Amino acid sequence: MLLQGIFPPITTPFYPDGKVYFKKIEANVDRYSKTPVAGMVALGSTGEAIMLSSDEQRNVLKTVRTVTAPEKVLIAGTGAESAVETLNLTEYAAELGYDVALIRTPFYYKKQMQPANMLAFYRTVADRSPLPVLIYSVPPFTGYDMPVELIVALANHPNIIGIKESSGNVDKVREMVEKTKHIKRKATVTETFASVTRRMLQDAEKRDAGGELVTIGGASAPSSTAVSVVGKLKTRQKEVGFQVFVGSAQMLEPSLEAGATGAVLAFADPAPTACYEIYAAWKEGDHELAKLKQQRIAKAAQRIVGELGIPALKYAMDLNGYYGGPARLPLLPITAAVKAEVESLMADIRN
Repeated sequence: MLLQGIFPPITTPFYPDGKVYFKKIEANVDRYSKTPVAGMVALGSTGEAIMLSSDEQRNVLKTVRTVTAPEKVLIAGTGAESAVETLNLTEYAAELGYDVALIRTPFYYKKQMQPANMLAFYRTVADRSPLPVLIYSVPPFTGYDMPVELIVALANHPNIIGIKESSGNVDKVREMVEKTKHIKRKATVTETFASVTRRMLQDAEKRDAGGELVTIGGASAPSSTAVSVVGKLKTRQKEVGFQVFVGSAQMLEPSLEAGATGAVLAFADPAPTACYEIYAAWKEGDHELAKLKQQRIAKAAQRIVGELGIPALKYAMDLNGYYGGPARLPLLPITAAVKAEVESLMADIRN
């Protein structure tokens, strides 16, 4: 499938006593659904997923799925330290109707996480996963930086469609894109080349009872120029490669120039439109505007996400009309001085 555009990794709101505040998840996701983001990521690092119980993780997935607009792509963070637990959560996400599984690298037994271990882990999961797999390499949190050679080897698996690379290393992005150019796959997209998922096709059929695939133009098999209709959804085929997503908002524009197709950005939680404007300008070929839009958010993204962390990010969300609220211990509330700094950084970045 095609993955492109900007995805906010949904935060997990909490009550002051630490319980998950599901109504605020609904409110945030409903608002994101009205922005130009391409979709949502549930249970990412920014969602404090690693600090949620198994039941809480499943309930967060269910809540996000229920509220997300039907045209948005749904990505579920389903990575765990074992292949067995990863598959358990991935299968649950598939039952709910998620489109992609975002699976972070196991990291607890770091010394044993050699290329052979990672190859076996991802190939086993991808072989059995009911969802397409997006590798998640996040060295700032795991302490494990996935080698390019390993990524290239995994990119050949038919059910591994891309990677979210969160090292912030643009040269690594460029190298991954260059070394996976040989991978060519067909993806279903809309007439305007937006993403189409299995869930969207199924929903189109349900909305138009008895709807069926009809190819316009008399072609015997869908091609890149043929338009097919499912219900009222018109689709065509597009060639896609191994798709590289990035995770650093302050490096978005240079990463797109290096060949990235989109991004999962924590800074898109308080500022989805500001992040999207960078992508949109780049997509339209206005590189000077993309650079200007990048400069607008670079300092705030680096400081709030890269240095201050989730409690400060949640406060930035509060400033922009989303619900951030408290983080879960051991993450501590930010001080009055940090609040003032975040307010200053976000003063010209409203959504």
